[in-house]
Amino acid sequence: MAKLINLHAFRKFFASSSAGGILLLISVVISLIIANTGLADNFQKLLDFQIGFESQNVHLNYSVNSWINDGLMAVFFLLVGLEIKREVVEGELSELSQAALPVLAALGGAILPAIIYGVINLNTPETSAGWGIPMATDIAFALGILSLLGNKVPHQLKIFLAALAIADDLMAILVIAFFYTKELHTEYLLYAAGVFALQLLFNQMKLKSIWLYIIPGVFMWYFIHHSGIHATIAGVLTAFTLPTTPDDTESPLERLEHLLGNPVNFIIMPIFALANTNITFMEGMTGGLVNNMGLGIILGLMFGKPIGILGISWAAVKLKLAKLPEETGWLHLTGAGILGGIGFTMSVFIALLSINNTELQNEAKAAILVASVISGCTGYFFLYRLNKRE
Repeated sequence: MAKLINLHAFRKFFASSSAGGILLLISVVISLIIANTGLADNFQKLLDFQIGFESQNVHLNYSVNSWINDGLMAVFFLLVGLEIKREVVEGELSELSQAALPVLAALGGAILPAIIYGVINLNTPETSAGWGIPMATDIAFALGILSLLGNKVPHQLKIFLAALAIADDLMAILVIAFFYTKELHTEYLLYAAGVFALQLLFNQMKLKSIWLYIIPGVFMWYFIHHSGIHATIAGVLTAFTLPTTPDDTESPLERLEHLLGNPVNFIIMPIFALANTNITFMEGMTGGLVNNMGLGIILGLMFGKPIGILGISWAAVKLKLAKLPEETGWLHLTGAGILGGIGFTMSVFIALLSINNTELQNEAKAAILVASVISGCTGYFFLYRLNKRE
């Protein structure tokens, strides 16, 4: 009987909406412990281990860390893209005024942090190029924190934050491509565009086999990856090509969404957290919290993000360019804006591209970690207290 009770509790845990977020946080703690103990070197060797193959014409030999960040995360973006498209076709984003709000909010949440960082680091040549660091929201961790709240927040708020974070990350990818990529291979982008056009054609032909979209999506991922642009965009583009219906009939999009839900939440996201939060605390890293670079990152993420998101949202609603999602108010959007300050992975990636000094890179990681943790905790408790008050 005890075994049956335990099994029931286990199943109930994994069926809950907060289970994925709990596993994500456990993975973060484990990763930080590993990175600051004697296991750090062996764990880093594991992440650096090369897997794959290559030939004269095909190059698919990458580190475990690259496969996680570029490969597995493309699957995560595929799932989020599927959810966004379903909402656009038949849900909360089906009206232009509702779909416009997260895009405009993402724009404000990207521009203001970049301005704050740029002004603070204007006369600091070593760090002035890092203005892109506080621009991006880490969609995985932001949604993970929001999922911990379960039904304590409106479902529409999760859709808003997901759409905002996707638009935010796409802007960050464009910034990387135009300002931080040393060499952009346009021929690979043309190949990817051709694959995308093929997927759109399949959609127009109303072909319903999921594999007719997934297999070309793998090729698109390869081409985008070799173009020099972050390959996760292939997941979003593939998601937007899958057919769906505005009625209750199960579509290819919804079938794939159901198939990917548990693997993404309980396998891909914990692995992602393990690989990307293994920050080793070093002597002098705290100096990065008070210098120009650190202040630019912390103020940009903690204040620039929510103010930019809320400011543009308020203006868009007042000008009737957009409207608030149903069952959500300005305080809900404030909580989502605070969670937008979780920069983390994309911020670290841009820091490594824009800052050449290793010591400054470590200081930037410390500032990103502090700002992201504070934003995550503040956003969570803000929305939790808001639910209690309501």
